[in-house]
Amino acid sequence: MATETPDIAGAFPRLGGAQIEALARYGERRPTRAGDVLVREGEPHRDFVVVLSGLVAAVEGYGTAEERLVKVHGPGRFLDELGLLTGQPPLVTAVVGEPGEVLAVPVPALCELVARDPRLGDVVLRAFICRRELLVGAVAGVRIIGSRYAPDTRRLREFAARDRLPHTWIDLDEDAGAEALLRQMGVPPADTPVVILGGERVLRNPSSADLAAALGRPAPGPPEGVLDLVIVGAGPAGLAAAVYGASEGLSTVVLDATGTGGQAGTSARIENYLGFPAGISGTELAARAVVQAERFGAAITVPATAAALADRDGDQVVRLDDGTELRAHTVVVATGARYRRLDVPRMAEFEGTSVYYAATTVEARLCARQPVVVVGGGNSAGQATLLLAQHAAAVRLVVRHDDLGRDMSRYLVDQIERDPRVEVLRHREVRGLAGQDGRLAAVEVEDDRTGERRRLEAGLLFVFIGTQPHTGWLAGTLALDDHGYVHTGPAAAPAARGDRRPEVLETSRPGVFAVGDVRGGSIKRVASAVGEGAMAVRLVHEHLARTGRR
Repeated sequence: MATETPDIAGAFPRLGGAQIEALARYGERRPTRAGDVLVREGEPHRDFVVVLSGLVAAVEGYGTAEERLVKVHGPGRFLDELGLLTGQPPLVTAVVGEPGEVLAVPVPALCELVARDPRLGDVVLRAFICRRELLVGAVAGVRIIGSRYAPDTRRLREFAARDRLPHTWIDLDEDAGAEALLRQMGVPPADTPVVILGGERVLRNPSSADLAAALGRPAPGPPEGVLDLVIVGAGPAGLAAAVYGASEGLSTVVLDATGTGGQAGTSARIENYLGFPAGISGTELAARAVVQAERFGAAITVPATAAALADRDGDQVVRLDDGTELRAHTVVVATGARYRRLDVPRMAEFEGTSVYYAATTVEARLCARQPVVVVGGGNSAGQATLLLAQHAAAVRLVVRHDDLGRDMSRYLVDQIERDPRVEVLRHREVRGLAGQDGRLAAVEVEDDRTGERRRLEAGLLFVFIGTQPHTGWLAGTLALDDHGYVHTGPAAAPAARGDRRPEVLETSRPGVFAVGDVRGGSIKRVASAVGEGAMAVRLVHEHLARTGRR
């Protein structure tokens, strides 16, 4: 047995005597013997375990030929990571190395205690998030095997990244041993991408929902009775509504087609969000919000795609693409917006393989040793440029105008202008793409002042040129503006039902509210989205009181 692993960036804190005593009032002390398995990889139901004496090892692939020691915990430390709080099965096995004693605390009791002891809650949550980051950064978790040029490979990797699922990607186009591995498992290339769980279970080109179910997060059936609140969209606005709604006693369900975090979840670092002077990544902000919402009782379902909104006896019915219906007294629409496509020839040929509309760590790893082009002049383009510059051979930022600070925050402009790895091309527009077999080779840009054209070598193209809302599922049910954004407040009044004018975030249908990027006239900032989500819950309470439906 190896010695105890040293603490890394607060990931493995040691609980104090008073904290252990507080936990002991809710838990059970258990003696341990060498070889005892306390937590088994893939089995979802387990307790929060604190090591009182002896040593406990965290092992990936326990009992297989690929067994790997991850960490060793000694007295005062606790086991597990973020999945314990979000309902995911454990990613590693905890096995006793040196006999001693542990304290096992049921998760509901842990949540009850940390609600009364914020200091203990901060220690546990901070450690769990740090451990998930370490697992994501290491070659841990599930394995995704597929070509970087296959849209389904990209879909699965994006799902894993959005769900903060530690995973290893094996690229069929670069890894010489990958094809041999597939042959060994009896999987023909036509069945790729494949996902390997626990070193044994193989899923052949699974849907995102199938992968979620295999990981212990199946889509729940329709809830019994009528909910107080259904939130469609799990970006900052939707998660804020979930936190405030659930914490104030509303039965709350959150749905999202892709993953938590929305566009903010793709930001490598948000440096102008109140309370985080050193900045925070979009994925970490989303992870904290998810834990917070679920601790208050909100149910978050990913993936779940809303397909239609209907009225039934004064209640709202959200119909999913699989036919499931959720009935609620109120609905908050927080489906956000997606980036617009470039209107250039051959664009569709490279989408899904070489053209991206988000820049997370998943996409950044694809950029290793490759030149990339980023198009756009807003904050998302700036954040993407700085992240990609850490991985790519070269980054060129293409902007249509001259003033980089016109639409981009000053802190991003300053960093970009100081970064020698970034070349800013002003007054340029993309006119063409070059490559073959779905693999981008170059981007052609034109100077709109001189007409001069330049060919930029590029293996990947990132596009951030404005947004269009996710409102296709609302067509014919809510009043939308000419660009498809949801009308709220006075703008929705002409189409409102009844004599009462809609509240500031209320749509043309009473009891349905819109927040964040999907709302017409919204300010496209994380802080404003969070504020709107919180404000919507206040208006939900007023609607429930006015209609007597709660």
